[in-house]
Amino acid sequence: MIITDTHTHLYSEAFEQDQKEMMQRALDAGVERFFIPAIDSSYTQSMLDLESNYPNNVFLMMGLHPTHVKENYKEELALVEEWLSKRKFYAVGEIGIDLYWDKTFLAQQQETFVHQIRLAKKYQLPIVIHCRDAFDEIFEILEQEKGEGLFGIFHCFTGTLEQAHKALSYNMKLGIGGVATFKNGKIDKFLDQIDLKHIVLETDAPYLAPTPYRGKRNESSYIIKVLEKLSSLYGMPEQEIAAITTENSKEIFGI
Repeated sequence: MIITDTHTHLYSEAFEQDQKEMMQRALDAGVERFFIPAIDSSYTQSMLDLESNYPNNVFLMMGLHPTHVKENYKEELALVEEWLSKRKFYAVGEIGIDLYWDKTFLAQQQETFVHQIRLAKKYQLPIVIHCRDAFDEIFEILEQEKGEGLFGIFHCFTGTLEQAHKALSYNMKLGIGGVATFKNGKIDKFLDQIDLKHIVLETDAPYLAPTPYRGKRNESSYIIKVLEKLSSLYGMPEQEIAAITTENSKEIFGI
């Protein structure tokens, strides 16, 4: 059984003390493919080091995270462009809009999101969307940019069934992680109405640890708990869900 974690921040400071052991636990659990989203340029070297240490397992994205869109966002975007032009990445991400913490840079977040979508189209790459308290704003831009070149993953999907169908209409798959295991996560109430061909698995480690680890540091091996939950929701064996969601990730990321 090959399991794919389509969104995990394995380079995070949260893993500084035990990154090697944490990676081994994930590999032992059957997680063989890790897709690594970017945040900003301060993490680029850590991402490259991780890829160097696990060349057969780690696949990097490049992008500017919406919560890191600040006064210097144009410099950061220039670095994103530079990196995309000089080596292989598997997606532009994570990108999007986040209005949970701060709305100061909404206009800049919108501009940055559009710019990075167009970079993804230029390089024929998927996008990986971060959306927090911003479904309307995200959908407005996806509507503007929709078409054959737009595809990717709606990471950490936490919306309604209606919003799920809208996301799918823009050639997105839904990234499902620990929230599906929460008692108040809500998406477990309708997820089985979404065909599994539209679903990929993720952890968003070190964030959003699934039950029974909720509130603790998340890690990629805990994706097993997400797999167990989906097995229960869909009434299908875990091996089958792992196989389908891994195939979905291959379709998105081109490997």
